[in-house]
Amino acid sequence: MQLLHDIFVLLKKEAILEWRQKYAIGGILLYVISTVFVVYIAFVRVDAKTWNVLFWIIILFASVNAVMKSFVQENSRRQLYFYTLAHPTAIILSKILYNTLLLGLISCLTFVAMSFFTENMVKDAGLFALILFLGSVGFSIAFTFIAAIAAKANNSATLMAIMGFPVVIPILLTLVKLSANALQLITDSGYWRDIIILLAIDVILLTLVIILFPYLWRD
Repeated sequence: MQLLHDIFVLLKKEAILEWRQKYAIGGILLYVISTVFVVYIAFVRVDAKTWNVLFWIIILFASVNAVMKSFVQENSRRQLYFYTLAHPTAIILSKILYNTLLLGLISCLTFVAMSFFTENMVKDAGLFALILFLGSVGFSIAFTFIAAIAAKANNSATLMAIMGFPVVIPILLTLVKLSANALQLITDSGYWRDIIILLAIDVILLTLVIILFPYLWRD
């Protein structure tokens, strides 16, 4: 119960800090809308295959920008203060939950913008919604932990980019394949195997983060 209470309090703290720094989320939303608008200007007509690829490219880079600030904005004194208040597991889980909600919002906004400026290519809305959720969870877990590692280095943005993309490649490839099913670009009756693979990747990443983060936080 204490762990859940700490997670809730820290999650509330993340929301309050984000609300105070409206320029951060505003910059991300501006990036998403402007990128989609450039796609609309650049392409006379976007087919379903191009729509699928562009959608996940926008989500990927927006996720990096959104999650990168998770630990970078906290100095060593604030981290030491949190260390005395809460268990490291509560700290990392609260950040993962908050970033999952943030990336879910960004994903929905990107979908709305893409549908408005181009066309809604999604044929199976339920499957696509599940894909967005699992993608938000996977990106949140991977990038949050990498942001924690990168915060220990001076050039955190470069380190996060170098470490982040190899980790998320399996997630990204699975998401693109699943969304191709949702757009009916391919017909694969066994797409549930890919969903199970994606769930397994998320569970493995979360387990590793819970095990390794206390050692990283203690350093």
